[in-house]
Amino acid sequence: MKFRRKKREKVDITLISMIDVLFVLLLFFMVSTTFNRHTEVKIKLPEASGAEAENHPKNVTVIIDAKGDYYLTGSDDHSRKLPDQSRETLMRELPRLAAQAKDIPFIISADAKTPHQSVMTVLDVAGQVGFSHITFATQEAKTEE
Repeated sequence: MKFRRKKREKVDITLISMIDVLFVLLLFFMVSTTFNRHTEVKIKLPEASGAEAENHPKNVTVIIDAKGDYYLTGSDDHSRKLPDQSRETLMRELPRLAAQAKDIPFIISADAKTPHQSVMTVLDVAGQVGFSHITFATQEAKTEE
């Protein structure tokens, strides 16, 4: 008895649908990735060496530029310049950003050429308002080879 062989169908792998899936995955990862927070204020941080700080999801950041102007950044990650660069304005605005949670990190990000008095004013006001976890932002020291 002779059996007739069936003709084999040609097997094709369609790449178009796989490429579509890859593009959707790429788009998903691009949208869901958290990027480094870049502020609008151009400052050159002082250099220091040490351990890298923990990254907390919620913090209050005061940015001080080279002229000594204050910019506040809260949980929305948008820097806004204080309209009045006085100590009283800082005393009024800092508790609003903290939303009664004084145990969140308070970061002072000052330019390397910031007047010392501006940094000390922010440090003093933060202590008076009740912040206990105060940190200074720095950049890693460049090593000369």
